[in-house]
Amino acid sequence: MARTAGEPPVSLMVRPSAPALVALIGAMGYAQGRLAHSAELALPTGGAQLLVNLDGDTLSSSPLRGADQRTGGAALHGPSSQPAVIDSAQQRAVLWVAFRPAGARPFVTAPVCDVRDELVGLDELWGTDGAVLRERLLEAVAGGGPRAGLRVLETVLLGRAVGAPGPDPAVLRAAALLDRGTPVGEVADRLGWTAGRLTRRCAGHLGLRPKRYARIRRFQRLLGRVNAGHGPPDWAALAADCGYHDQAHLIHEFRAFAGITPTAYAPRSPREGNHVPLPG
Repeated sequence: MARTAGEPPVSLMVRPSAPALVALIGAMGYAQGRLAHSAELALPTGGAQLLVNLDGDTLSSSPLRGADQRTGGAALHGPSSQPAVIDSAQQRAVLWVAFRPAGARPFVTAPVCDVRDELVGLDELWGTDGAVLRERLLEAVAGGGPRAGLRVLETVLLGRAVGAPGPDPAVLRAAALLDRGTPVGEVADRLGWTAGRLTRRCAGHLGLRPKRYARIRRFQRLLGRVNAGHGPPDWAALAADCGYHDQAHLIHEFRAFAGITPTAYAPRSPREGNHVPLPG
């Protein structure tokens, strides 16, 4: 499925058309092409992803803290709490799904925290349906192109979502408040929950504890500002604007979620701010 070197890359992103999936999936897409680098850092976003490698029947992820992980070519990557190194060769032809906060809940039989920082083969999650999904998508793309593959993938996801427990509306409200920078204690108060209940419900549906989720979303707000700007970032000003105590706090959090310093941050492109090529 991969193009040869020198051919232009292909990139396609769509929104799900089925109403039952709109609240669960932020976007779906297809990417094809060879990258100039062999490995890159994938930065945490607070959400889960589904990935299908159409170029080879393998996917892998190497968290900066933890053991290397490898599955077959169709897998769910649970919400990440840290950066991981991924193989660029596995992105030569890939179908992907980016879930909204708590959107992966209907597709995981266990609490979402059970797949946090984990790359889990769809054969483990869905049995036979997951084991044959990659072959179905290969046939669809070969016969009708990437959009045909995305239509098949959406149909499969819709079939699994219908009748499955959806995200807790209260957790979605909590996620929206945390995403805006509302303190965790205030979020619990607004929901009428204890801190413990908020932690348990967020872990079960978001996959992350509320404080960790809030830190990751603040980090993502920072990256959004950096990639929307022109010229070198003013890190001191960004620290103040994005809710960090000071520039030293920003640097500490940047290392925690990117594995590098802010000045070393050089993403693939401003639109792909969570993918940072590694040298060599």
